[in-house]
Amino acid sequence: MDMLLGTYSPKLDEKGRIILPAKFRDELAGGVVMTRGQENCIYVFSQREFEQMHEKIRQAPVTSKQARDYLRVFLSGAHSESPDKQNRITVPSALRGYAGLDRELTVIGAGNRAEIWDSEAWDTYLAAQEAAFSNTDEEVIPGLF
Repeated sequence: MDMLLGTYSPKLDEKGRIILPAKFRDELAGGVVMTRGQENCIYVFSQREFEQMHEKIRQAPVTSKQARDYLRVFLSGAHSESPDKQNRITVPSALRGYAGLDRELTVIGAGNRAEIWDSEAWDTYLAAQEAAFSNTDEEVIPGLF
């Protein structure tokens, strides 16, 4: 799997479609699965990555209420689709509403997935997180630094 990296600014058209960033097209050409993400964005996985994630999800204990709640919200919002010949995908209405999407979007690469954000929401989120990021003085991800 190629990593999905970078920040892009596609527009949402009147039919609820976006053009996939050129750097994401090879990885996502075989199909995508979109679903609700944290912080009210939309997660976009390649079909292959989502299948691998689903295998991990299936291992969650059915006796855990937190796991059941998470899985219900995560999987009930999932929608699979293949990009059309113009490399567009349609973002379902329910997901557009969840993420508060308007015409101006920001699409970021987050390693194993892309995220679709309303541009204003992304700018607000990033401004808050950049300060925290630059001031991090402890090991947030074990073994990274």
